Parts: sequence; C-alpha cells; structure tokens
Amino acid sequence: MIDRGEIECWLTDMDGVLVHENHPVPGASALLQQWRDQGKPYLVLTNNSIFTPRDLSARLKASGLDVPEDRIWTSALATADFLASQMPGGSAFVIGEAGITTALHEAGFIMTETSPDYVVIGETRNYSFEAITKAIRLIVAGSRFIVTNPDATGPSADGPLPATGAVAALITKATGREPYVVGKPNPMMFRSAMNKIGAHSENTGMIGDRMDTDIIAGIEAGLHTILVLTGISDQAEIDKYPFRPDEILDSVADLLESEPIESDEI
Repeated sequence: MIDRGEIECWLTDMDGVLVHENHPVPGASALLQQWRDQGKPYLVLTNNSIFTPRDLSARLKASGLDVPEDRIWTSALATADFLASQMPGGSAFVIGEAGITTALHEAGFIMTETSPDYVVIGETRNYSFEAITKAIRLIVAGSRFIVTNPDATGPSADGPLPATGAVAALITKATGREPYVVGKPNPMMFRSAMNKIGAHSENTGMIGDRMDTDIIAGIEAGLHTILVLTGISDQAEIDKYPFRPDEILDSVADLLESEPIESDEI
C-alpha cells in the first residue's frame, strides 16, 4: 500500500463524495482547488450515462463546484472508448440519452437499427417498449449486448426509479444473453480514466462512497482506495463486505492539507 503523500493522480466519484443532493460536500471545492494548485491530474467519475460532460460541468457549477468538462469521465465515455478500441467505426443501436449517443458519435460510431454491431443500453427516463423489443430482436439476431452501467435503480424525489441494470435484466431474461457492463464496478472504467490523464495504478488514488462499486473496482484496478462517509456507506455497510478500502474518512475535507504555520520567532 502506498502512502497518501505519494499519490500523484486522483479519481473521485461525484455523487456522495463531492456533492450530495445537489449541494457541495464541505471541503470539496477546496480539495479540487488543492489538486489544481499542486498540478495533480484528476477526473471526476460517474456511472450516470444520461448527461454529457458539458451538462455535468454545468450542474456542478450550479452546485458551487468548478469542474471543467475535460475533468469528467462518465460510464458513457468509458463505453464509447471501449467499443472504439474493440471495433473502430462500428455501428450501434442505442437506448439512452445524449450522454451515450454523443459519446458514441464522437468515437466514430454509426447509429442504426439495421444489423448493428452492438446494442447499447444506457440510462434514460423514457424507456420505450418498442425500443426494448427492437433491442431484444437485434440481440437474438446476433448484435453484441453492451450496458453502460449496472445500477438497477436511480434516485428521485419520489423514490427509486428503474435504471439501466433493471432494463438490462429484462433484456437478458428475454434473450438469454448476459451483457458486458463497462461502468463501475468494472475496473475497465478506472483504467480508461487513467489512460485519459496518463495515470498509473501504483500512484493513483480513488475516492468513493460505495463499497460495491467504487471500492471494489478501485481494489481490482490496483488503486489506493479511500471510502468517505458522506454518501450511502456507514460502518454497518462496510462490515458486510469481505474487503476493505485503504482508508475510511468522514469526508473529502479530511484530504485537505493544512497550510504551514508561519512562526513569528526570529
């Protein structure tokens, strides 16, 4: 295990780590500024594939956090990066929003309903029975089945919403085909993020609030893992798992380095 002082690059989850219910977590803004001042490459990660980095940057700015869009890495970007490496210039039938469709277009993919190389399921708030039926038939006909992230539900003011993982389970039941899931807890998402900023696992730290995605993926990617207690995890949750993060902190404020105290003595 490396010492925290040896970490040269940072990956951090967004919701539950930097923001909570659209409000910045105390210390988050100062930590981002500290990384900028120290010239440490970093990326803010999210499994949400609905929004583009530009959308998320604007959302964070409205919450009081300054994160440029090139410092944001989503499961949609990771999915597009992965598919472009597998089949450059390929084609896809997509169920999802601007986050995944924009990422795939920018990666050189063609969107089609005619014999696509891939069926890609991302997050959306408008799942259509017709589109799901089309996805099922294309997968049965031979298209490869890809899912941006495994989250079964998402939050809303009125309670849980069905999310990508739930729709993927429906398609799996209908086709008998399991998807390849790119987002957390697949360490593939962390590896592609590190490639983007030129980081290496031996000197990169990962901050998250979930044991079942952030921490397990960080461990499997060989990163220094830090769990913060500002999201969904508490000690009872941590105790459920057979693995442990390298550090458990109350919040990202505990990562702030104190300024040296100047002495008045001569």
